[in-house]
Amino acid sequence: MKRWRALIVLGTAQFLMVLDTSVMNVSISQLVKDFDTEVTTIQAVITLYALVMAAFMIIGGRLGDILGRRRVFFLGLMVYGTGSLLTAVAPTVWVLALGWSVIEGLGAAMVLPAMAALVAESYRGPDRAVAYGVIGGLAGAGIAVGPLLGGWVTTYLTWRLVFAGEVVVVLAMLLCRRMIAETARPGRRPGLDGIGAVLSAAGLGLGVFGVLQSSTWGWLEPRNPPFTVFGFAPTLFVIGAAVLVLAGFAHWERHRDAQGADPLVHLPMLRRPVLRSGLLALLGQNLILLGLFFVIPLYLQVVQGFDAFQTGLRLLPVSIAMLVASVLASALGRAAGPRRIVRLALAVLAVAVVWLLATIDPVIDDAQFAGAMALVGVGTGLLASQLGNVVQSSAGEEERSEVGGLQFTAQNLGSALGTALIGSILLGALAHAFTAQVADDPRLSEEARKQTGIALESGISFVTTDQVRSAAEDAGLPPSEVEAVTDSYASAQLEGLKAAILATGGVTVATFLVTSNLPTGKGRTKPRETGTPAGTVGSSR
Repeated sequence: MKRWRALIVLGTAQFLMVLDTSVMNVSISQLVKDFDTEVTTIQAVITLYALVMAAFMIIGGRLGDILGRRRVFFLGLMVYGTGSLLTAVAPTVWVLALGWSVIEGLGAAMVLPAMAALVAESYRGPDRAVAYGVIGGLAGAGIAVGPLLGGWVTTYLTWRLVFAGEVVVVLAMLLCRRMIAETARPGRRPGLDGIGAVLSAAGLGLGVFGVLQSSTWGWLEPRNPPFTVFGFAPTLFVIGAAVLVLAGFAHWERHRDAQGADPLVHLPMLRRPVLRSGLLALLGQNLILLGLFFVIPLYLQVVQGFDAFQTGLRLLPVSIAMLVASVLASALGRAAGPRRIVRLALAVLAVAVVWLLATIDPVIDDAQFAGAMALVGVGTGLLASQLGNVVQSSAGEEERSEVGGLQFTAQNLGSALGTALIGSILLGALAHAFTAQVADDPRLSEEARKQTGIALESGISFVTTDQVRSAAEDAGLPPSEVEAVTDSYASAQLEGLKAAILATGGVTVATFLVTSNLPTGKGRTKPRETGTPAGTVGSSR
């Protein structure tokens, strides 16, 4: 049992990082109320957390190579604990964003790549596969516990206690630092590519920021932007600027490599089919999961009126199913091969999305909803059981931190895009459907349609029908037209939710297309070791 002591600390770190986001997702309505803000603001806070991690994960991985992975792991925990403490006492939404999104995000960007490298460094052969299976299971456990724990604490106490508890857990982990031993690595330690770090963080940040703001600015036609570009919304121009910055980053990294200097990322690694497919599949996995975990709590809390604890109970099937599937499928992957398991997972998710679409009704059918969510959990659990080990198995020992940085960059970029893109689709579809409903409702006068149109031009939020009813009454509409506007908005809510869920189905199909180079499980080769040419890593292991 002594050899598994390190996994206790490393697994606890994984559990803690996952717990955070799931707590936030079920607490959306309470956060809106506590900070007197809107859903889109909390969406931005959630997205910023994933964005900070995605933007700095590669840098965090490289710091592990420079300073030592064990040192960076525990230093990151200290940063993370500081952010948790600030979040627990946050008086405003901006302090919440600083503590949770920025400081905790930076801490996680140091912890997670180091954790992935330390797992691979601490275990070999079958033990490594078991260790990654446990890590995947604990990620599932974090998702399982998060909604229920966060929902209960938010409803009956305060969500702040969750973050205060995280500080205690971090302190306990710091006291257990001797349980992790770092293997000495011979040779020169690399330097930090400062220009590459700035370019990668700026490029990833601009891209996700553009997607996030699309719900406010509009994609092409300006909705409510601070400025326009040639009469168009600035969204695509910001995303285009991100592409240019990332192209500059790639050019700079190739230049550094050619000069014999240490790049932030060794781009030739991305030519390995297994690594590339694994990273793209991880991005798709988190885009699907976090997209659904943003949309579904809105349906349960805003449309159905459930509190955070009731929401957590209804998310429990997905959480339990993900935990069980991720643990059981680690052994199944060794027998059937990761490619088959990942493709099975995506097929299960596609069925789950169709089933979930059928459950989005004004009155929830709890049994049907639970079945659909359990199927979502099975699909995501199967994915989680395979992809981390696939990515790390494509790397040599000297590349662990760098590949860990790429791994968690892909995951958190998927998380950020899941919240931002799916949230944008939700609000866009809501606005379109509401406009159509108001235009076609014979109960509404031209004056009522005009007032509704003016309100839509200033932006639309996903709010309760009671808030819409109050706004219509405040606008001076007669009772019959107040009810007509409210009914139109309620119908548009469901259409917006279905459009967002359908978009996750599209991502599921797109992810299936990148699985061809995942390992089949046949004709396995050993993981790449130090000094092995990159070209020896093929599509099997």
